[in-house]
Amino acid sequence: MKRFSLSKLTLPIYSFLAVVFMLIPIVYTIVFSFNDSLPRNQRTWQGFTFDKWINVCERQDVCGALGNSIFIGVVSTLIATVLGTALAIGLVRYKFKARALVNLALFLPMATPEIVLGAGLAGLFFNVGFAPGMTTVIIAHVMFCLSFVVVTVKARVQTLDPVLEEAGRDLYANPTQVFWKITFPLLLPGIISAALLSFSLSFDDFIITYFNSGDVDTFPKNIYVTASRGVPAQANVIASAVFLTAIIAVFASQINSAMKRKRLAKK
Repeated sequence: MKRFSLSKLTLPIYSFLAVVFMLIPIVYTIVFSFNDSLPRNQRTWQGFTFDKWINVCERQDVCGALGNSIFIGVVSTLIATVLGTALAIGLVRYKFKARALVNLALFLPMATPEIVLGAGLAGLFFNVGFAPGMTTVIIAHVMFCLSFVVVTVKARVQTLDPVLEEAGRDLYANPTQVFWKITFPLLLPGIISAALLSFSLSFDDFIITYFNSGDVDTFPKNIYVTASRGVPAQANVIASAVFLTAIIAVFASQINSAMKRKRLAKK
């Protein structure tokens, strides 16, 4: 007979409790998105309703803040992804005197506390005469997300086989054709991953945004301001929708990858 060992159950139990602990706020948010609450009584359960999902933009301030967050996230992600991809390729493929210094400088925003980075950028914008607003938020988010894009794409660039690009040049392709026909498609998975990471960081950011946004309201700022009175059910609806969309995207990606592996295995 096998002896019962409590030590074998320690890791599964710990993992289960950790997952439950992380899911509690998410479950709470999803459940209270269906709360039939009044604006001044949002912390207690008042009954089940789909009304908040149907009339999600009943609170114009919430939807306006969401639109600002999406706009800032998309613009800053596009800029950070383009600049970060170029930097990643340059750091891996080319040797220059300040390469080690550039590598170190790119890691500084990742290692710097957000409150320090946000306050420093706010002081910089004030000294150069930039009024806080949409432009300063986008610049701040680009500077914050750029390091994450470079690190992600750089890892992908380092795995590329130079022989593939050399084959393209041997077939009389010019550098532009080699990049768009060979290098870019191979880098695309890393670029997409970096862009998704950049967008999530930008969309979720509060501290840097708070220091540099001025009168511009974003979704995290709106929740912070209204939290003292109880988070609006519409905010719970939007947060739940974002979470469910991300889960669906992950599952779709996994299913697509599994189907591709099956097709390749049959060939």
